[in-house]
Amino acid sequence: MFISEFIDYLFLEKKYSEHTVTAYKADLNSFLEFYRREYEDSDISQAHYSQIRAWIVSLVDANISNRTINRKVSSLKTYYKFLLKSEQIEKNPLAKHKALKSSKKLQIPFSSDEVDSVLNELTDNGDFESVRDRLIVELFYATGIRRIELVNLQISDIDLSTRQIKVLGKRSKERFVPLISSVCETLVVYLELRKHKLQDTSNPFLLLTKKGVKIYETLVYRIINGYFSKASSKVKRSPHILRHSFATHLLNEGADLNAVKELLGHSSLAATQVYTHHSIAQLAKVYERSHPRNKK
Repeated sequence: MFISEFIDYLFLEKKYSEHTVTAYKADLNSFLEFYRREYEDSDISQAHYSQIRAWIVSLVDANISNRTINRKVSSLKTYYKFLLKSEQIEKNPLAKHKALKSSKKLQIPFSSDEVDSVLNELTDNGDFESVRDRLIVELFYATGIRRIELVNLQISDIDLSTRQIKVLGKRSKERFVPLISSVCETLVVYLELRKHKLQDTSNPFLLLTKKGVKIYETLVYRIINGYFSKASSKVKRSPHILRHSFATHLLNEGADLNAVKELLGHSSLAATQVYTHHSIAQLAKVYERSHPRNKK
């Protein structure tokens, strides 16, 4: 079946994060359960496309979104590519599969006023958790960092003298992101509170819970969703929307697309271009300001 070898391959060779590998494993197990139930077999490495197609149909019948189905099938396709590469199979059963059509959901960023509203709420409180939460919001909005990247930040990654942080991104790729002065100021306050409240300097991670353990992804989501639910009526209020806001606001102010790509840690411009959906009003402003004939 080779699933354990595939998981090792994702961890060791592809350098995928634990979160990503867990998602791949869940998608493979979804097909494995179906394959066992329908075909009384556990060796999915030998599955035919017709059998995989039957699984896809069952997912559609279960009202699972096309986007989610495509992700599951993509995981399975990567598995078969691995088997083909390692000469465990002779043909990828999903080689000619076409993804289901799915509408792309427009990610609506927070406005700068909404971000300011949250930060203003967190300014009045000087306790450990409030300062930590303010730092989390500021780091997301000022650096475009991913949630897992923020969770894994260590104190040694912070360089206040050069005003930058070292971020360990996807596939263990490092990048350095500059810090604006307001974030540095919050960092100084937080580190002082962290030292006095927890009285334990042995934990290398930057962001901790009030009990002194490394902060975790679901807590970060709850923090962002909780504060922004008071300031914004948008349906999605997640750390990713703050990352989206970071990129969108930079581009709206004329930042170079390649520079934003580097800051976000994207491997290609295609991933960054999703943030280039300017509003018509913003495009009109840029057009009026930039077109040479408009200056005459």
